[in-house]
Amino acid sequence: MDPLRPTAYDDAPAMPSLAEVHRTVGIPAGASFWRKLLAFSGPGFLVAVGYMDPGNWATDIAGGSRFAYELIFVLMMSNLMAILLQSLAARLGIVAQRDLAQACRDYYSRRTSVLLWVGCEIAISACDLAEVIGSAIALNLLFHIPLFVGVCLTALDVLAILYLQHKRFRYLEAVVVTLIATIGLCYLAEILWVKPDFLGIARGFLPPPELLTNRDMLYITISILGATVMPHNLYLHSSLVQTRAIDRTREGLKTAIRFNFLDSFLALNFAFLINAAILIMAAATFYRHGMNQVAEIQDAYHTLSPLLGIPFASFLFAIALLCSGQNSTLTGTLAGQIVMEGFLNLRLAPWLRRLITRLVAIVPALITVGLYGERGTAKLIIFSQVVLSLQLSFAVFPLVKFTSDPAKMGEFASPRWLKALAWTTAGIILGLNAYLVVLTLQSWM
Repeated sequence: MDPLRPTAYDDAPAMPSLAEVHRTVGIPAGASFWRKLLAFSGPGFLVAVGYMDPGNWATDIAGGSRFAYELIFVLMMSNLMAILLQSLAARLGIVAQRDLAQACRDYYSRRTSVLLWVGCEIAISACDLAEVIGSAIALNLLFHIPLFVGVCLTALDVLAILYLQHKRFRYLEAVVVTLIATIGLCYLAEILWVKPDFLGIARGFLPPPELLTNRDMLYITISILGATVMPHNLYLHSSLVQTRAIDRTREGLKTAIRFNFLDSFLALNFAFLINAAILIMAAATFYRHGMNQVAEIQDAYHTLSPLLGIPFASFLFAIALLCSGQNSTLTGTLAGQIVMEGFLNLRLAPWLRRLITRLVAIVPALITVGLYGERGTAKLIIFSQVVLSLQLSFAVFPLVKFTSDPAKMGEFASPRWLKALAWTTAGIILGLNAYLVVLTLQSWM
């Protein structure tokens, strides 16, 4: 069959991704621009929570406290890369009706698919490790709940997902957007209190001259990149866009691609503002007072209010951290289900699938918290970003390959300019993340 023919768009997969919510969100026909944008909005915000998780917090606080506003440029470039890759993931799901894991299973051998699945599960566990520990730290700071108990409490998100999806998938999206809005409001208040140097912020959007010569700055730079572009978000996004019951004609697909891009663009830029706010808060508070070695999230919490003279500042910091960690564990659980089903074609009861994916993340978190206790969590979170960096290219390179293939994408395959940009981005991520691993190993020796 000619891949450019519109009839190719009707070739649906035998078993859709996230079958229980596949095409359950209706798109109003003949609606206005804003009604359509509202109908398509949601997947981008579910993905965006991964770009403001506790792993990002650790790297943003380190960057702001050590180098003031200079690494805002790195946050901006990382965000642009994320927008590009997430738009490709959405395009794959919309046009090919396959999530990235299913597309890999279709293309690669069984052995390769299993290896990719194992690597992705390790990455999800590493990412969830940071998110679970971040939530546990927030519970400890707010309610003095021991970290070990706090990690166990994060398992309740499995029940939340089951309940919300049973009601309607839009309810789950609404909860996530509400938590994101809470984080944003908390940091809006923080920025107003810290009174940052706005000229310094403006200069931060320019590349710092010593970026490639200052080893410490380069290390933090690559850590920010590793914490920003996450592999499981690509699998997640390519599945979530299929919850929309779109019109599978050429014009319907163009509309879906356009509005999903707007959804991602708005959500990821909001995530960029959150990350920039964390870095700005660290710069305006810790760097300004000569505290250049703030390592633990707990240290930031305990010193924020005394430095600002505002008792409520630390409370808002902890609330935002709790929302960030719990938000990310919700989406991480969904990502675990998607990669298990996609790579292995394994179909289990929804509650059992989610319980397995949650245990895969919580058991390592319980072990590490038992070993390290309350101290050393920052090193543990940064280590999780290193593990993510090892896995990232195994998701990015297949994504760029599949979305450039006319046999899979028909006329919606990436044009030449987009392919060049995507492959360049993939190469930069591979090189920088590989260098991050080298620097990390050297620091441990």
